[in-house]
Amino acid sequence: MSPFSVATISVKDCPPETLTRRLRAHLQALATLRLPITYRDVAKAMLLSPPHTIHQVTEALEQLMAEDAAADRPFIAAMVISKWRGGLPAPGFFDCAARLGRFAGNATGPDARVFYAGEFNAVLGGLLGSDANFITMHSIAPERRAKGAMNLDSSPQTPV
Repeated sequence: MSPFSVATISVKDCPPETLTRRLRAHLQALATLRLPITYRDVAKAMLLSPPHTIHQVTEALEQLMAEDAAADRPFIAAMVISKWRGGLPAPGFFDCAARLGRFAGNATGPDARVFYAGEFNAVLGGLLGSDANFITMHSIAPERRAKGAMNLDSSPQTPV
């Protein structure tokens, strides 16, 4: 192995609390760049090895959500989106948010998009300060909020 090679970390090498701590730091760094990331790319960035890498990611994200809810912070897990859901997190994000008492809508309905925009922007606002350029619930016209539409000019960028 060359000195520049990266070792793969397995679940047994990386206890959940360590993965959770590393994941929070990674997502905070991405938030400063306003860049969401897919579940698969999180698994790669965290150097997780199979099997069940996405499951490992979702377990760590749910732990982060529980920590954030307990500390009354926005969900840093909002930085992670599904490749298949048009820029939204997977339904498990919304299910976990509901269990934590923060979301009462349908994970596949318009409420999900509005809730996600609020959480994503709250994360950016918390890390970037009040001068951050991001959408808020109030920047979406009421009739568009009701339909779950977001201002596409200021919606989160898609991952690279």
